[in-house]
Amino acid sequence: MPTVEYLNYEVLDDHGWDMDDDDLFEKAGDAGLDEGDYGTIDVAEGEYILEAAEAQGYDWPFSCRAGACANCASIVKEGDIDMDMQQILSDEEVEDKGVRLTCVGTPTEEDVKIVYNAKHLDYLQNRVI
Repeated sequence: MPTVEYLNYEVLDDHGWDMDDDDLFEKAGDAGLDEGDYGTIDVAEGEYILEAAEAQGYDWPFSCRAGACANCASIVKEGDIDMDMQQILSDEEVEDKGVRLTCVGTPTEEDVKIVYNAKHLDYLQNRVI
């Protein structure tokens, strides 16, 4: 069963961290963050990451649940996520920036690291509902 290690994007600003820090997840692990902001979730085969987070009691942002907005956007920092029927992100955002939608995203590797709540990134703002 794949494991997704997650970090809330809003925490980066609070701590002065950068999305491109090589040791971002190590910093998060050492910062004493609460489980809503940093931790791991297990994602069953064929389960969407957003559903897995909700099943484990987390209240992650979303709106459409259909890959048509950027509310549930995350940035993949390690591993990969396959998306069903996504219709809002450009190829550049997916391939170069690592943006994935958790509402239609399933991990394709055993260990995946994401920064969720990435809807606050400037280039995604205009697609948040």
